[in-house]
Amino acid sequence: MRDPVIFIGMHRSGTSMLGRLLEELGMFFGARKDENNEALFFQELNEWLLVQCGGRWDNPTPFNAYFWRNDEAVRWTETYLRNLLASPRSIQFLGARRFLQGGLRHLNAPWGWKDPRTTFTLPIWLRIFPNAKVISIERNGVDVAESLRAREVKIIRAAPDFYRRYRRLFFLYPRRGGFAHSPRCLALEDAFSLWEEYTSQAEAVVAGLPRERVLALRYEEVLADPARWLGESAAFCDLGASNARIANAVRSIRADRARAYEADAELAKFAATRSDALKARGYSVPGVPQ
Repeated sequence: MRDPVIFIGMHRSGTSMLGRLLEELGMFFGARKDENNEALFFQELNEWLLVQCGGRWDNPTPFNAYFWRNDEAVRWTETYLRNLLASPRSIQFLGARRFLQGGLRHLNAPWGWKDPRTTFTLPIWLRIFPNAKVISIERNGVDVAESLRAREVKIIRAAPDFYRRYRRLFFLYPRRGGFAHSPRCLALEDAFSLWEEYTSQAEAVVAGLPRERVLALRYEEVLADPARWLGESAAFCDLGASNARIANAVRSIRADRARAYEADAELAKFAATRSDALKARGYSVPGVPQ
């Protein structure tokens, strides 16, 4: 079996962009994915892992705090995951044809999955795929926080209209979530603190891996020279992509999405208040001495 390439990194940091580009070059990311190009199979398993400890995507740290306390529970969790990967349940990821051709054990083409939750659950997956490669992508925390906040504002504005339209049916189909996807991310400072949790965790987990099995990317650098970084990513994933295919794949990339917060007075002011945290991650803040 070919070992997977596992993508980690904070939500809204470019994992979807890079995943889609690599998919154009032949990478397999799953038969069933959501709108963010995340394989539903691994997404649901990661959610299950986080929920065991009272966590979720916007409150992931309880997983580290509690999951590893009991060796027997960890062993049974690993066994359960291994069995699911070999079971017909994996059709959700593989599709019927690949499953009938032997499943993951006979998957010889470059493959992997991207789900930001894996930033925290990666250690259990590395017990199952000990030779997996990891791509970690990071983006400026202010742009991430604003992207999360903007998404939440859009959701919370649409939710009441949806409720009013279908309120007579909600006794049959109760809401699974609240009127905000993540109340935490409605506040810029809380969304930023979530970025700090993810980036710190990503740095910690890749630090323990051999350097040849890790590709660490910056979103801003990818946008500045997409052909170079997509080429490196493709080579890292063992994709035999020509320069022409890479050039064609990156044509739609918008370089102006890098450091977008600098054009917004509110966000620039917020960045100045978080300059120490940004500088600790290698990001300069205009107008703030380095």
